This record gives sequence, structure tokens and C-alpha cells, in this order.
Amino acid sequence: MELRHLRYFVAVAEERSFTRAAQRLHIAQPPLSRQIQQLEEILSVQLFERNARPLKLTDTGRFFYQHALQLLAQTAELESMTRRVGKIERNLCVGFVGSTLYGMLPKIIRRYRQQNAEVELSLNEMSTMDQIKALKEGRIDVGFGRIRLEDPSIRRVVLREERMIVALPLGHVLGDAKTVLSLHDLTNETLIIFPKSPRPSYADQVLAAFHDRALKPGRLLETRELQVALGLVAAGEGISIVPKSVYGLKRDDVLYKDLDDANLVSPIIMSMRMLDESEDLQRMLQLIYDLYDEEGMEYHTPTDRESHAKKG
Repeated sequence: MELRHLRYFVAVAEERSFTRAAQRLHIAQPPLSRQIQQLEEILSVQLFERNARPLKLTDTGRFFYQHALQLLAQTAELESMTRRVGKIERNLCVGFVGSTLYGMLPKIIRRYRQQNAEVELSLNEMSTMDQIKALKEGRIDVGFGRIRLEDPSIRRVVLREERMIVALPLGHVLGDAKTVLSLHDLTNETLIIFPKSPRPSYADQVLAAFHDRALKPGRLLETRELQVALGLVAAGEGISIVPKSVYGLKRDDVLYKDLDDANLVSPIIMSMRMLDESEDLQRMLQLIYDLYDEEGMEYHTPTDRESHAKKG
């Protein structure tokens, strides 16, 4: 069995069609069918229910699919790490969710470029879920997101917990009612959440905050990104709960208010491949902790693994 068998099998399993899988792989359908048949002969099992439309995996096929994904992810991980360790490629691909741009991420990127001019740094905006997939496929090397997604191939470092605040339209009655608001104060309002997709996302953190306190917003309005949500707030369409770093985004038509619950937070999470111990990533983690110290910002105490980076 060879890696190409795994790649071909995964494509057919995900597309549920030999025709679409062949198009995705940029090969003709007959050779693809022969490769899958050859794989089944090697394993002495049937992987697909060929009479089903669309194509379905057998129970054995579903088992094989999960392990094939892991093997392909490990292969991509090994290729990427080996190139960096061997100094063949000195580039670092960073994935990030848009809301992290209002916090420390721009300063982190600038400082890293100043200190590591020999490393080519590239940035890619993507959801946390897309970051996990991109890490496993070797398309990015590190991701900055807000969602705690469990994956055995991914190492997560919770850098800090960022407080949530309320964004209100200028002149809103709650603007003068209290200096600090509670979620209960917001239950009669239209709550603007973001992003609309993919889920889970920051939107689900906000909804969970209400649910955990047995509260429900009066009405929900979903939008695709933070900037649109703030624009709708400014237009008087509702209120939004945003990370506190957004406070630095000065708008004359939006008022920000603190929330009274210290547990209303959204984490900043740095994600990497589990086995990636490259110096480039260790330097970035060290740099982040140094910047937090310089800014006097609270952050999660590093675990033993991350303490190694902090000590150099």
C-alpha cells in the first residue's frame, strides 16, 4: 500500500463519487477506479458500497478513512517540519481569525519580522476550524484562533483570556443606564453575532454565555464578520458582544461598555502541529510571552512545554 492509495481513497470517500474525486485529483476516472480496486485487493476488504448512490463507505471503509486521514496529516507534517529543520525552507505560514488583528497579533508579527529577517512570514485569514485543517495538511505552520477544538494532531497553547464587552449604538438607553452591564440587561435587545459561518465560532461562545446563565437574547442577527457587526450596531440594528481589544478600534458611532462577569472571556489560542518543535515556532512563542510582559498583560502561566520556550 502506498501514499497515493490513501490520497485517492480519501478523495473518493469525501466526494462520494468517483467522477468528482477524479476531477479533484486531476486524473481520469478509470485509473482512479483501478487504484481503489487495487487498494481493496491489498487489504482484502470492501471499502465502498458501490450500489449506493451517492457512494457510501462500508463500516470497514469508515474505520480506514479515519486512520488514512491521520496518516496523510502526519506525512504533511513530517514534510513541512523536515524542510524547516533542514533550513531548506525558512518560511512560516500563519493563520489567524480576523478579531485577533485588534489585539497583539500585529505587534507580534512586526516584532517577529524584525528579529527574524531571514524567515519569510506569510499571513492567511481563516477560521479556527480551517486553521486546524490547514495545519494538518501542512498549508500553515501556526494558527491564532479563539475556539478550543480537540484534535490529537494539534497542540494548543491558550495564551490569554480576553474579556468580552458590549458594543452599543451611540445614544442607546443602556449607554447611560449603568457604568457596567450584565447579560441580563441585554435580553430584550437584538444580539448581532459573528461570524455566521463556519461554526463553531466566536458566535457560539457568545451564545453559550447566555445559555449558561439561563438567558436568551430577544432576537438574533447573524453576520459574517466583526466589522459588519459593528456597522450594524452603529446603524441601530442591535447590540453586539465583542472582544475587549476591539475597544481600540475608534468609532464615533459606537459605544463600548464593560460586562460585570469576569468569566465572560474569549481565549486567544496558538495552535501548532503536535510534533513540530522547530526553532522558528519556539522563537515566536518566546516573543509572545516577552511582549505580554512588556505590556503588563495577564496571560496563562506557560505549561512545562511552553516554559522551555520562555527560558530559551
